[in-house]
Amino acid sequence: MKIHLSSVFVDDQDKALRFYTDVLGFTKKHDVPVGTDRWLTVVSPEEPDGTELLLEPSGHPAVQPYKAALVQDGIPATAFAVDDVHAEFDRLRGLGVRFTQEPLEMGTVTTAVLDDTCGNLIQIVHSE
Repeated sequence: MKIHLSSVFVDDQDKALRFYTDVLGFTKKHDVPVGTDRWLTVVSPEEPDGTELLLEPSGHPAVQPYKAALVQDGIPATAFAVDDVHAEFDRLRGLGVRFTQEPLEMGTVTTAVLDDTCGNLIQIVHSE
């Protein structure tokens, strides 16, 4: 068994697609109309057949309180692996990305947390 799909709830699918592709560097995989929303997924260009991230609409009434509680407590909705947290932090900050946690080294793990502009905190992580 392996993870095929994960999701983050986003306030605006178009805005999320721009951020996750133009800023974070993911590639759009699926964009299928489903009523007023879309089945919209992105993948890592390094693994185009790998795990997909669904940019899921935040329409369900439970989503906004859930997302607000996570953000208020500083809890990331998900985490993405990077080769070098410090280099990725510098690259993303140069693109105007707002971080809520600068790179933090914890033993063999380095993390940083960013705001995805769509209502989520996202952690980037590197393990030695």
